Amino acid sequence: MATLIALLLGWQVLVAPAVAPIPLPQLFDQALSASRQGRFDEALPLWNQVLEVAPGDAAAWSNRGNVQLALGDPRAAIADQTRAMELDAVSPDPHLNRGTAEEALGQWAAAEADYRWILERAPQDAGEPRASALYNLGNVQGSLGDWVAARSSFEAASLARPGFAMARSSAALAAFQLGDRAAAERELRNLIRRYPLFADARAALTALLWQKGASGEAESNWAAASGLDPRYRQQEWLRSTRRWPPEPVEALAQFLALSS
Repeated sequence: MATLIALLLGWQVLVAPAVAPIPLPQLFDQALSASRQGRFDEALPLWNQVLEVAPGDAAAWSNRGNVQLALGDPRAAIADQTRAMELDAVSPDPHLNRGTAEEALGQWAAAEADYRWILERAPQDAGEPRASALYNLGNVQGSLGDWVAARSSFEAASLARPGFAMARSSAALAAFQLGDRAAAERELRNLIRRYPLFADARAALTALLWQKGASGEAESNWAAASGLDPRYRQQEWLRSTRRWPPEPVEALAQFLALSS
């Protein structure tokens, strides 16, 4: 009726043009870009839109699960990764991602099962994701206090992916925990020679050198480590996020207490 009146009076009626939907590939790329850039609050609604259009896209479910975990909802992440597995029964990525979410909840047995699912199927020369599954398995084993098994997993991860510096550093830390300090020191020094700006190895070597009484060299390595990454000052971060073994954490804590 309003339109008819407008026409009778000679008014011009403006109709808003229809907004064309964003093509699915472009929408997927936008969601992926936001995820990779750490803009998780923006990424989540974008993944929701992708899944409204393509509910059978396993990669979209898995990517949304990663965003859910980054936003602090591991249970939602597990649900999304499980849906991704239902849609793609052979991809290792949802198992790896679900294991990470399970670790966030302390569900060690479930996480280990996901990592072993990958290891049972990935060939020995697979590189990724075998290296990541081995590394994460080592973290699970360390969280359960089995540092012998953790050391073995970290070493296997470093062999599966040459240049996997964090796996080598974690293996050295496990050796430190087990009392094999000579091997730990040798590996940490090798890592620092190859990667001079690797904060984890420098912080670990600080703790080891302090414990053996080489305080001057410990101070030197700590000056580099703390400048590269100040999180190594935080014991809770070391234990819960980086997941160092208890012996190196305590040694570094003693160093910080006496050197501050």
